[in-house]
Amino acid sequence: MNLKTVLTTETISLHLRGTTKPDIINELLDILVRAGKIQDHDAALAAIMDREQKMSTGMKHGIAIPHGKSNTVQDLVACIGVSDVPVDFDSLDHEPCRIFIMTLSPVEKTGPHLQFLAEVSLLFKSAEKRQEILNARTPEEVLQVFTE
Repeated sequence: MNLKTVLTTETISLHLRGTTKPDIINELLDILVRAGKIQDHDAALAAIMDREQKMSTGMKHGIAIPHGKSNTVQDLVACIGVSDVPVDFDSLDHEPCRIFIMTLSPVEKTGPHLQFLAEVSLLFKSAEKRQEILNARTPEEVLQVFTE
């Protein structure tokens, strides 16, 4: 999996405005709709929220990875959002999140989904990379952190 093929400057948004988990999830889905990656916002939202009901996707170190599987996409799609303010996302470490990485993949394709989640989680074991994302001023800078 090459993150460059999944992420583009169109699928990266700095300065998310949401202040709650549902706000952030909807804002991330809007990014994917605007980028032409998904057509059915409501079906995608249902898939993401179904996954959140099972277990929060708030991880550690201020990162959340809301994800789901849906027949509304043919291939894995993803986006990244960064918030200026910490948002409560029911994280494993009980800390709020500022970096959000959303992915949706087709129900029948498990491999790319798991590979993407593994690659993303490896990137964020680095406090330095997390700080680079938070300091980024443009989507291009965020993309560079993910692809270097």
